[in-house]
Amino acid sequence: MIEARDFLKQDEPAAGFRRLAARFQGHAYDPHRHETYAVGLTLHGVQEFHYRGAVRASSKGQAMVLHPDEAHDGHAGIEDGFTYHMLYVDPALVCAALDGAPPPFVPEAVAKDDELAAILAEAFEDFPAPLAPMAVDATIARLADALDRRSDRRPHRPRARHSFAAAERARQLLEETTDPAISSAELEQTTGLDRYALARAFRAAFGSSPHRYLVARRVARAQRLLATGASLAEAAAGTGFADQSHFTRHFKAHLGLTPGRYLSLQRAA
Repeated sequence: MIEARDFLKQDEPAAGFRRLAARFQGHAYDPHRHETYAVGLTLHGVQEFHYRGAVRASSKGQAMVLHPDEAHDGHAGIEDGFTYHMLYVDPALVCAALDGAPPPFVPEAVAKDDELAAILAEAFEDFPAPLAPMAVDATIARLADALDRRSDRRPHRPRARHSFAAAERARQLLEETTDPAISSAELEQTTGLDRYALARAFRAAFGSSPHRYLVARRVARAQRLLATGASLAEAAAGTGFADQSHFTRHFKAHLGLTPGRYLSLQRAA
């Protein structure tokens, strides 16, 4: 019987990519397998699972990497239960992001990994709101590199030289648009790089992903609209945000203020 505090929530999956958030206080899962990588972060408590002949335990702040087609189960390791986030990613996408290299195998299923934790945190910022396609591509590129770094493959795949010129062409295109639906395919056509190489080159050049850069530019445009007298609804619609709550989340994430408070402070000044 499921405890009252237990929950499981998934988003609408993109092709080969899905997010899950869950909490369990006792038994969670019977033995099963995924056809995908399962990469997660324990947010609270301790979760235990049988995996590759041993019992593993993941505590708060630890990351988990389960390889495709490996049997595992799940249950709480302490009475208070556990809460976690998990990404399920098609190994074919990971291979594509690694320029066709075989799927990396990570022998250490549970570890403290700040890079993976940051990737999970970014992927779940708007959960369960849909993750933009460009954000999915950037997440897969970073995740593939992190798995390759942790893998038992020696020597590791050599890193391709980042192309600043291509990243700059992508940045210029993102500066010119407020369209949140701009696709990785359009950026590929503009830059001549595939979406995963571009995600790496863009982060190397500008410290962010193309998707996050675009959101930041849209928030900056919204600031300018508010400064010229636009209402909150007009600023949200004029910069391509689906609704005012979506606009508020991103505005606050970038400025530390809600749009309403920002507007009040502007008027007070």
